Amino acid sequence: MAARAPHGANQPPKIIYKKIYIEGHGGHHGGAWKVAYADFVTAMMAFFLLMWLLGATNEKQRKALADYFSPTLVQLKQNSAGSMGLFGGSSITDKDSYQHKASQTGTRAMTVPIDATGGTQVGSGQRGTLKDRAAMSAEDRKNFEKMRRQVAAAMASSPQLKKLSSHVRFVRTQSGLRIDLLDDADYSMFDLGTTQLEPRASALLGLIAESIRGTANPIMIRGHTDSLGYGNPLAMNNWMLSSARAEATRRRLASGGTPESRFNRIEGVADREPIIPNAPSDPRNRRVAITLLYRATAFGE
Repeated sequence: MAARAPHGANQPPKIIYKKIYIEGHGGHHGGAWKVAYADFVTAMMAFFLLMWLLGATNEKQRKALADYFSPTLVQLKQNSAGSMGLFGGSSITDKDSYQHKASQTGTRAMTVPIDATGGTQVGSGQRGTLKDRAAMSAEDRKNFEKMRRQVAAAMASSPQLKKLSSHVRFVRTQSGLRIDLLDDADYSMFDLGTTQLEPRASALLGLIAESIRGTANPIMIRGHTDSLGYGNPLAMNNWMLSSARAEATRRRLASGGTPESRFNRIEGVADREPIIPNAPSDPRNRRVAITLLYRATAFGE
């Protein structure tokens, strides 16, 4: 705003600047509180949504939802297979609740149990698949029984081996069929303190090698001793003796026609697994155990 100059004076007019400040009226009409309120409402909505999900879902759905937020878990997915998607990726079009979209990934054989319903293509091959495991185990048990009868019949018909019938025991285990060759107070499969097979024991191992020639089961051999020690355990001890007897048994089976590739494990456990726990020095604790293991599938089971 310019003021009027004095009369008759040749002076420029004075300019006065007036600045007006507009106050915020206490700030109650600003927008910062709206952002905080929106965050609060969003949090409350998420909370009530979580409460609704917990109340409206069953245990299986909650497990699938938990697996969705931890997709690296590969442990027992039978209740939530395909957990790459919400609620396990289930829909009305997928099989076994398993993901079927191109954007979803997973290993079906690991997440869908082989005995689950559905899954027309999972493990459908004829050999080396998880589905074949039951059939292979049944075939192995059939071969084990056939081999047992064959060995028992051959021993009964041989005057030389018939006397050893009380020293041979067939035991079915979770791993397969175990053949225990046991000593007693009157007879030892090996010469005392050595790895030299007694002639009848060598003939018995030859018979076993012949009876298992037509099978493909892996073989584990474990040597056992009693608790009687040696004068100098640094020079010779029961660990060395049990391992050496297991190896001598392997060599005899190999010379009887057993392929080298079938031997899965050869070990000695000294006197740590006695048959007569209350009498560790009992000669019956001396034995060699030959186990025909169940065949493994393509997944090593």
